[in-house]
Amino acid sequence: MGKILLLYRTLVFFIMMLVSSGVFSQNTSWRDVHKVKKGETVFGIANEYGITIQELLDANPEMKESGYNMKKGDWIFVPYAKEGDKKVRQDKDTQTTKTSSQNVKPITSISVNSLVKADKMRVKVMRVGVMLPLHNNDGDGKRMVEYYRGMLLAIDKLKSQGINVEVTAWNVPIDADIRTVLLNEGTDKLDVIFGPLYSNMVKPLADFTKRHGIKLVIPFSINENEVASYDNIYQVYQSPEDLTQKSVMAFLERFPQHHPIFINCNDPTSGKAGFTSSLRSQLEASGKQYSLTNLDTPLESFSKAFTSTQPNVVILNSAKSPLLNRAFEKMDSLLSKRPGVAVSLYGYTEWFMYQKYDLSQFFKYSVYIPTTFYYNASSDKTEALEKLYEESFGEKMMQDALPRFAITGYDQAMFFIRGFCEHGDYFTGSSEQSDYKPLQTRYNFKRIENGGYKNNLFQLVHFLPTQRMEAIVY
Repeated sequence: MGKILLLYRTLVFFIMMLVSSGVFSQNTSWRDVHKVKKGETVFGIANEYGITIQELLDANPEMKESGYNMKKGDWIFVPYAKEGDKKVRQDKDTQTTKTSSQNVKPITSISVNSLVKADKMRVKVMRVGVMLPLHNNDGDGKRMVEYYRGMLLAIDKLKSQGINVEVTAWNVPIDADIRTVLLNEGTDKLDVIFGPLYSNMVKPLADFTKRHGIKLVIPFSINENEVASYDNIYQVYQSPEDLTQKSVMAFLERFPQHHPIFINCNDPTSGKAGFTSSLRSQLEASGKQYSLTNLDTPLESFSKAFTSTQPNVVILNSAKSPLLNRAFEKMDSLLSKRPGVAVSLYGYTEWFMYQKYDLSQFFKYSVYIPTTFYYNASSDKTEALEKLYEESFGEKMMQDALPRFAITGYDQAMFFIRGFCEHGDYFTGSSEQSDYKPLQTRYNFKRIENGGYKNNLFQLVHFLPTQRMEAIVY
């Protein structure tokens, strides 16, 4: 039987060599001819054979062609790894995701082995666990898969920086009992766990990690407040109330000499009433005068809300794109009649999604966006990571998601794994302890009394009239 299989593979290999004779020289040697299985990616195959993605692409030039899509059943050449490369083992039996709460198994296990930098005087492997809904059944799963893929790209980068990492991920869907997941062998030996996504899982996971001396990074929004009671928790999420308060305080600090103008966009579902009402209350408490107007107000009356004796700052009570565009049109008409009026806009995080279309207006009206992140699509590093993601996983990052989940996973893995590796138990998550320059999200954690650490980073992204952008960090 073995001889038949060998003969079959040799025949397939010979046929593929003939087909590719116009591309490869006759003295090229190959380690294997791999048949693509369902769900496999370029990144996963390269990891399986211990080669780089570029080596795999160079061996299969058709992969570099525009529109190439690797499919189940395709045959691809696998070259020998360059001298000194080490194989990265991946347990294929753990590839199948499960959506039931029963028998939840790890879906991926990757070991990245290299020497820790000598000046750190540590020979330690960071054992990382990921407990998130990693499946393809709904939006939660798809977003978390993208986040996890970003983590894997970061771990590959950390390897090149001399940091040892072993990561195991479990698919933990919404109906899972996370206490069952925690019974898996080796979970009590982890150094840090990223998760969970669902609030009802935080308490049992917090108890488990506290008991076993494991750090817990909660990467997304939750409703629970265990961070106030568990000193091993790092909570990235900031509540809407916290962000509203910071946005109001940043406004007051940034625009003490401006005349505020609130424009009613007639949007009953805007969800921005909390911010605008809080800001108006603070302005009134400090004796600051402001004006009110409406998008439907005729231009002559609309113009009266603006002053020529000091700069104006406009606040809309909606973040929706059509209403923002109407506001731009209204202010364009205003400036055509009163060219000396100075106008800035104080906006919302959602406006980042519109910058592709409204960038010139953002610069023209000196837009400020209060936010915890900034996705810069034109950044060389951002473009490089998005390209690597597509090459590694055969698809683009979700284009309608902000922040980008893969970049979030990449930034968090780089920030936390590097931080724990370099500082151990002394890592507090403060920006002073980390020299990592994030692609999308900065982090600066502050201790919550006797509890854990909560991200406190807040910034204003300012689109300057000089066609530049700046981040004002608070």
